Amino acid sequence: MSKHVEDLIGLPFIDGGRNPTVGLDCWGLSTEVFRRYGIILPDYKISCEDASRIHSEVNEQRPCWRRCEGDIPIPALVVIRFTVYCDHTGVYIGQGRFIHTRKRIGVNIDRIDNPAWANRIEGFYVPEVKK
Repeated sequence: MSKHVEDLIGLPFIDGGRNPTVGLDCWGLSTEVFRRYGIILPDYKISCEDASRIHSEVNEQRPCWRRCEGDIPIPALVVIRFTVYCDHTGVYIGQGRFIHTRKRIGVNIDRIDNPAWANRIEGFYVPEVKK
């Protein structure tokens, strides 16, 4: 397991959570993991229950992100679609694994090829570097 994330495993899911000592939601976890790799992401204060607003924000921010083709870098944002909306994120941490958090189980690591996730992953993204 990556030393960058091992202490996060088991933290509870908290809607709007941005504090790794208390709990995180999926975007709070994504920003924390990227921060640990030296990359600061913008914050969005959107309830996890507001799937359509999350989806709208994801689409609006797409120009700020570059979709990964081929090898997936570490870290890379994993964008997940549960319904018609892209409304969940995680972070690719290598070896076919990503870290994310869910209401019932908190922060955990799953495989990207797990049937539960493989068809839900919309793509992998890294922040676009401005030249």
